[in-house]
Amino acid sequence: MHKVDSPKFELRFLGPKFWPLWIGAGFLYLLSWMPFFVIRFMSKGFAFLLSKLGKKRVKVAKRNLELCFPQWSEQKRQEVLKQNVQMTGMALFETVMGWWWPDWRVRRHGKVEGFEHVEAILQRGKGVLCLAPHMMNLEFGLRLAGLHQASVAFYRRHDNALMEYLQYHGRARSNKYMIHKRDVKGMFQALSNGEISYYLPDQDYGRKRCEFAPFFAVEQAATTTGTLLFANHPGCEIVFVYPIYTRDGYRLHFEPGVKDFPTGDDNADVTLVNQRIEQMIMQAPEQYLWMHKRFKTRPDPDEPSLYK
Repeated sequence: MHKVDSPKFELRFLGPKFWPLWIGAGFLYLLSWMPFFVIRFMSKGFAFLLSKLGKKRVKVAKRNLELCFPQWSEQKRQEVLKQNVQMTGMALFETVMGWWWPDWRVRRHGKVEGFEHVEAILQRGKGVLCLAPHMMNLEFGLRLAGLHQASVAFYRRHDNALMEYLQYHGRARSNKYMIHKRDVKGMFQALSNGEISYYLPDQDYGRKRCEFAPFFAVEQAATTTGTLLFANHPGCEIVFVYPIYTRDGYRLHFEPGVKDFPTGDDNADVTLVNQRIEQMIMQAPEQYLWMHKRFKTRPDPDEPSLYK
């Protein structure tokens, strides 16, 4: 197992090269201490900037909604898209809330439901593989989960050294330790040791190690079989988990997994995972990461892109 080493503070971080990042991070840190209703109000300003400066991403979200929900009226898709842009503006704050808020404030604005499903697996002496969709408030949701029990997470280093320092130490508040995103053996070891680990199986990770299975109305979406690789480990059981924002604050829901899973039929298994992901997304579709090109990889490499 290769645990990701904790990055140390370096004097070069004080140099002019990093001043813009310090200013931005400092600004967000100060804003994060504002009352929560003020934070949500300010997020609308970031959402407005996104709608103007991130038009390509907004276009991707619009296309994904068209592909996934052809049965919706144009008016409904536009409404969900508008809400999605607003939620994306809030996601920046939810990230720094997850990284920098003290424990008491996280508890005040969040609640975990269904954690008994995790505890039951741990009591059986097994690790827990938590399958989660890319909801945009996931950083805050995982911080909330970490208050119950720290987990082990896959980790991707940031190219910017200062951002890597901030990101690592922010996420370390909810994780026991982190392993490189490609450290499969490390994940197996963590599960064998009875740890809680999170895996996000809902993005397009390319043609390698994937099956093409239905995802909403798209009949052939590239779906990773990495989920099955880990779920097949005898030392673990799976649960499903998703965070959403409600009028009563943030809720992190844990739901039971599937018995006798995986079955050995890869396509049927990833189809089942996609169905559960769909169910979780539909609890708050406006809060999902629609700005990712979920259907970039096609069964036929020569097939025209769905995003043109």
